[in-house]
Amino acid sequence: MLSGLTLLQQRHSVPAPQLGAPAPDEASLRTLLEAAVRVPDHGKLVPFRLIRLQGEAKLQFGEKLVALSLAKHPDISDAKLDKDRRRYLFAPLVIVVVASIDTHAKVPVIEQQLSAGCVAHNLLLGAHSLGFGAQWLTGWAAYDRDAAAILGLADNEQVIGFVHIGTPQADIADRERPALDNLLSTWTA
Repeated sequence: MLSGLTLLQQRHSVPAPQLGAPAPDEASLRTLLEAAVRVPDHGKLVPFRLIRLQGEAKLQFGEKLVALSLAKHPDISDAKLDKDRRRYLFAPLVIVVVASIDTHAKVPVIEQQLSAGCVAHNLLLGAHSLGFGAQWLTGWAAYDRDAAAILGLADNEQVIGFVHIGTPQADIADRERPALDNLLSTWTA
C-alpha cells in the first residue's frame, strides 16, 4: 500500500480498456468510498453522491445510451453506437460521481462542483493506493440531460465523471508531466 507523497508522485490513469478483473472486493470498496468522500466541503453541504455500475448494469446502461444516441442522431454510425455500447464494459467497476448542487446555499456552485470533483480524484488516489488502476472519464453522457435522467439524476444534479476501476492488465507508462517551473509564479505587490 502506498502512502504520502509517493502515492501522489506515482499515481497515473490506466486507460479503461486496460482495466480488468478483479475490482476491489466489497470490504475494500467500502473503505475506498468512505475515504473518497472525505473532501473539502464548504458549508458541510455534501454536494455529491455516488452511483455504482457493475455487472449487467454496465451493459444495460450502455444499451440505454445507444437508444438515446439513435433517438437524437438517427444517422449515427454503427462504430459510434458500438463505442457507446461498450464504453462501460472494460473495467469491472464504474463509479459515477454526481454533483448534487444546493442552489439555495450561500456556497457558490463552483465550490460544490469542485467538492464533487475532489471525490472523483480521491477515488483515483485511493484505487491506486490499494493496487488497482483507475481512470476518470466523462464523454457526452456526462453532459447530456437525457443521459442524466437514465441515471436518475435530479434537475440540480450533474455527472462529474465516470471513474472506471479495476486491475491493470498491462504496464502503463506514465505520461510526461508539465514542468513545475512553467506553472509556478510568485505574486508581488
